[in-house]
Amino acid sequence: MTSTATSLGSPGLPASYMSAVRSAPFAVIECAGNLDDLVVVEWNGEAERIFGYTADEAVGRRLTDTILSGPDAEAWRRSLGQASAPLRCTHARKDAGAVVCEWRHAPVVDDGGKPIRLLCFGQDVTEQVKAVEDLRESDVILRAILGAVDTSVTRMDRDGVCTFHEGKMLPSLGLRPGQFVGRNVFDPPPEPMDMEPMRRAVRGELVRSSVEAFGMAWETWVIPLRDARGEPDGAVSFTLDGTEAKRREDELKSRLEIIERQQKVIRDLSTPIIEVWDGVLTLPMVGVVDSKRAAEVMDDLLAAVVDKRARFAILDLTGVEVVDTKTASYLIDLVRAIRLLGAEGVITGIRSNVAQTMVSLGLDLSGIATVGNLRAGLKLCMQRAAASGAASPGAPARAPAEGAAPRLPGGGSR
Repeated sequence: MTSTATSLGSPGLPASYMSAVRSAPFAVIECAGNLDDLVVVEWNGEAERIFGYTADEAVGRRLTDTILSGPDAEAWRRSLGQASAPLRCTHARKDAGAVVCEWRHAPVVDDGGKPIRLLCFGQDVTEQVKAVEDLRESDVILRAILGAVDTSVTRMDRDGVCTFHEGKMLPSLGLRPGQFVGRNVFDPPPEPMDMEPMRRAVRGELVRSSVEAFGMAWETWVIPLRDARGEPDGAVSFTLDGTEAKRREDELKSRLEIIERQQKVIRDLSTPIIEVWDGVLTLPMVGVVDSKRAAEVMDDLLAAVVDKRARFAILDLTGVEVVDTKTASYLIDLVRAIRLLGAEGVITGIRSNVAQTMVSLGLDLSGIATVGNLRAGLKLCMQRAAASGAASPGAPARAPAEGAAPRLPGGGSR
């Protein structure tokens, strides 16, 4: 445009044309005046929607009083004297919001070719600009990650063709950035590689795999992608160096195994099962007995009764300071379980507080032999063993002498 419109009252465009302009799907603003002071003479419905000003509010006002200000206003003025190159500007809406439009300008001339108006055609590109900025931001983040983290990222389209292949890790794998671009994961690989996880992901399956190669451990996730309709749209795989994590995991497993072995040794030491005489086992318990420890004791003692073919099992609680209510029930159940195996259980050395716990629970102790200490318990077992032997057919009954220790089967004496 080489000259400017002369006045606000100059003849305009035909009515039929302006009717079409007013309903156009893009903003149309007709201006009059000189380049430095353009005044609105026409404002269509799309301009109203984009900028928030009605035609009544905009017509007769200068553009600088409505949508133009700051650096964009100066760029607008400079573009008017050029060919219809697109110009992108950021405008302030009536509600103080921001909108980005892309403009083209065209002069309206009279029959003599003299410019009488300026037509401005604008398209709202706010969402496009935002999408581009988001993509740029995402690209910046991705590039930062790929440049700093030992990883490899690959993108496959829905047909399995690799479209992206980059990452700091690639040189350590003997690969270069973009080496797989253009290759199809469904084709035979050029070198021995397991492409099945990527094929499964392209078909829509999330796959995670761990591989040890080149003296290192690799963790790979292959994530399926879907389009707006929910249809498979390829996949993205990323691989991380898991060598250090695997080393720590192996160390942790090794330490846990050592701790478990130590705990087993401690349990064995804290609850030793001793065969004090032929057919007589004793289990001295020390410290605090909880439900877990009581359950382990039950398993170990019952197994020993069967293995040793014991006739008596003495559960010595002399060293037990505290038991909880559930543990007290365990101990009674243990004695009853011993009886089911054909042996007899004896409880010795119950302390007063433990006894109170058992009484408060209302546990049935009838039929369960209890004595004050281990010596008395062992004596009771000897007496019952002797009585049982004497009652057997062909064995003469013989009571021990006054004050003498009873004799066990086999001729032994205490």
